[in-house]
Amino acid sequence: MIMKGAKKILFLDRDGVINNGNAYYTYTIADFHINKDVIEGLQLVQQHGFECIVITNQSGVAKGVYTLHDVERVHQHMISLFAQHGITILAIYVCPHHPDIEDCECRKPKSGLFKQALAEYDIDISKSYMIGDSERDIIAAKRVGIQGIKINKNESILPYCKHIIIHE
Repeated sequence: MIMKGAKKILFLDRDGVINNGNAYYTYTIADFHINKDVIEGLQLVQQHGFECIVITNQSGVAKGVYTLHDVERVHQHMISLFAQHGITILAIYVCPHHPDIEDCECRKPKSGLFKQALAEYDIDISKSYMIGDSERDIIAAKRVGIQGIKINKNESILPYCKHIIIHE
């Protein structure tokens, strides 16, 4: 049963959706570049009552390439950039694991991070979406009943955000 007041959420993958995903790993502020139309797309969905949650695999942590502190620093920078444009990120969920090093339930295509978000927030899954640039993003979302929208890496999310608000 959907409770009145449940949140409409736009879940977003990070690398390749929010920021340029051409680098194998993005873990420094200098390498973090927001993709074209992300600001406009997120402003649009938020004007229509959606809140945003980021769900990202960051396997470079498990591999020792960078630390969770590096990830958090990039996320604080991202939150600050978005805030300058009136965009709020409700939450960011990070999987720091890599399957060659340790198994987990949070690495997409598993749905552990989605389940965590659903447990922590009153989310209307029937009115929520996931935009990702990988099939694993879409699979993870579908496992919990959230509609996935697969885009190409670094593709503008604006047309998809417009589609979401038209079909809500």
